[in-house]
Amino acid sequence: MEAAAATLVGSSLHLHPPPSSSVTRSTHYSSLACSRSWNKRMVLESRRGIVVRALSSSDSTDPSDPIAPLRMESPTGQFLSQILISHPHLVPAAVEQQLKQLQTEWDTEQKKEELSASGTDLVLYRRIAEVKANERKRALEEILYALVVQKFMDADVSLVPAITPSSKNSSGQVDTWPSQEEKFEQLHSPEAYEMIQSHLALILGNRLNDSKSVAQISKLRVGQVYAASVMYGYFLKRVDERFQLEKTMKILPNGSDSEGSSIEKAVREDIRPAGDYLAVSSHPEVSSWSGGFGNRIKPSRLRTYLMSFDGDTLQRFAMIRSKEAVSIIEKQTEALFGRPEIVLTPQGTVDSSKDELIKISFGGLRKLVLEAITFGSFLWDGESFVDSRYHFVMN
Repeated sequence: MEAAAATLVGSSLHLHPPPSSSVTRSTHYSSLACSRSWNKRMVLESRRGIVVRALSSSDSTDPSDPIAPLRMESPTGQFLSQILISHPHLVPAAVEQQLKQLQTEWDTEQKKEELSASGTDLVLYRRIAEVKANERKRALEEILYALVVQKFMDADVSLVPAITPSSKNSSGQVDTWPSQEEKFEQLHSPEAYEMIQSHLALILGNRLNDSKSVAQISKLRVGQVYAASVMYGYFLKRVDERFQLEKTMKILPNGSDSEGSSIEKAVREDIRPAGDYLAVSSHPEVSSWSGGFGNRIKPSRLRTYLMSFDGDTLQRFAMIRSKEAVSIIEKQTEALFGRPEIVLTPQGTVDSSKDELIKISFGGLRKLVLEAITFGSFLWDGESFVDSRYHFVMN
C-alpha cells in the first residue's frame, strides 16, 4: 500500500474500461485520490455506507449535534463514544483498557489454536477465529477514530459535519463553518505549517486568499481532495517527526537549513504555476512527489530536508502503515461526502452526469483541507500510540 501522499490531490481517476457498454459501480475516495502506484497495490474491501456520530463542540449551538461525522458501531466504539461525550480527557486511559482486553483475547485464541483438534472442529474453529479477527479489526479502527476525535476536542476544533442536502442553507451553500485557522496553525510545527500552506496554494491556486467567493464544484472532486489531504497530513507528520528529532540532535543533512536547493529549483522549473482549484484538481499527472512544487510555492526547510531522501525512503514514508488507518480515511470521507457512484462509458471515461455539484466557498474548501491534513496528522499519532500497546502495524 504505497501512497504518494504528498501529491495525491491532482491524480487522475485510473479506472479500467468496462467489459460491457456501461458499468455503474461504487468506489472509494481514497482510491480515487491516489496515484497510479497506490491503485495498483491497495485493494480495499467493499463496505456499506457509514454515517458516524460523535460529540458536540464549543462551536455547536445544539448540544445534540454530532461532534464528528462518523458513528462508531462496535461495542468498543460505542463505549468510547460515551467516554467522548462524558469525559473526553479519559479517552486515552479507556483506549489502553480496551487494548489490554483485545490483547488478552488474542493471546487466548493463539493458545486455543495450538490445542485445537483436526478435521471438522478445526474448520469451525478457524471460521470463528476469522469472525473474531474482523471484530478486532473494527474495534481497532474505531479506537483510532476515537483518538483522532479526542485530539480535535482537546484543541477545541470542531469537525465539519456530514455534507448532506439537509446541511445546505437557503442559498444552497454547504459551508457555514468557522475557519479556526489560528487553532489549526498551533497544531503543527512552523516547518510543517509552511508545507501545509504550500499544499493549500497547490489546491486553491489564485483563490488562496479569496475566502468569500462561492464556486459550484463536483462533490466527488471535493471528496478526493479531502481524502488526499488526510493522507498528505499523515505523511507530513511522519516526516516532520523525524525532522524535528534530527534538528534537536543537530544531525540534519547539509542544506536542510538553507532556503532552497538546486534539486528543488530544478523541479520547480518543470512544474507549471498552480492555477485555480478546478484546474489543479483535474490535472491528470500530478502523481509524483515533484508535483508538490509549483512556481507559486516557496522553499522551506522541511521540504529541503525531504529532498535529501532517496526514492525508497520517500516511498516508505508515503505508506499508510495499517489497513485500519486506510479504512478510517475511507470511512471518514464517505461519512462526510457520501458513497461515490462512478459510471463508466464504453470508451472507459468517467460519465459525470450523476456527479452531484455543491456550492462551497473557497474559505470552506480551505477549512476542509486544513481539517483533513490535521486529521491525517492525528491519525499518525493515534496509530503510533495504539501500536505501542497492541502491535498491529505491519512494517
